[in-house]
Amino acid sequence: MELKSAVLAVAALCLALALLLPRVALSQRLATADAPAPAPAPRHVDLAELLSLAGPYGTFLGYLTKTGVITTFQSQANDTAAGAPGVTVFAPEDSAFAAVGGGAALSNLTADQLRTLMLCHGVPRYHPLSSFSALAASGPAPTFAGGQQYAVNVTDAAGTVRIQSGWATAKLVSSVYSTSPVAVYALNRVLLPEQIFPTAPKVAPVPAPAPAPVHGDKANDGAPGAGEHGASDVKSSSCRVGAGRLLAILAVMVSSFLMI
Repeated sequence: MELKSAVLAVAALCLALALLLPRVALSQRLATADAPAPAPAPRHVDLAELLSLAGPYGTFLGYLTKTGVITTFQSQANDTAAGAPGVTVFAPEDSAFAAVGGGAALSNLTADQLRTLMLCHGVPRYHPLSSFSALAASGPAPTFAGGQQYAVNVTDAAGTVRIQSGWATAKLVSSVYSTSPVAVYALNRVLLPEQIFPTAPKVAPVPAPAPAPVHGDKANDGAPGAGEHGASDVKSSSCRVGAGRLLAILAVMVSSFLMI
């Protein structure tokens, strides 16, 4: 009888552990999932590298480098201290520069004029896309060129953002990069302030955008992380099967000893 009691006690303990362990493991996983991720350390964005790798901004980057304006923009971008205003850069695409009199209008500028023109393409404050509606209502935005005469006007009509300066009204084509304190946006036009261009330069019309490619293969259009989700489900199923087998074995053991 003492042996039978001991076996029953051990079996009961095993049953309790089998039922308790999955709950403990689940609570540990939930606690780990709920723990907040540590805040990332401030990271300096290399504007020259970004413009070089992001797309057709080689002409703009060349002018920024030639005039030294890239240093001005980069210095503002490197200020990641709390409360730093950040920087927003409007980057005309290569086709936008080619459209301005075939590039001749810019080649006739003096060094100071070209530098001022490049400074007009930067705002000394970080502006995410969500802020452009308010920016449009607040009036002209000052640029690195300084003064109201070099400020740019922003309009936001049904989500279409345009930047206006002098003779040019440029459409914001896309967001190249936008993480505080740095934002870089693509423009389809070069900004042309009247203080630099007393008369309107000849500008070629904006070409129609190419149609978006159609992707016929949708076999791999699963949601991100679907593979990991499936692996997790397989692990959970195997755990449940293992627990079920253990409970069945323990039940057989208990029944066998009770029949002795």
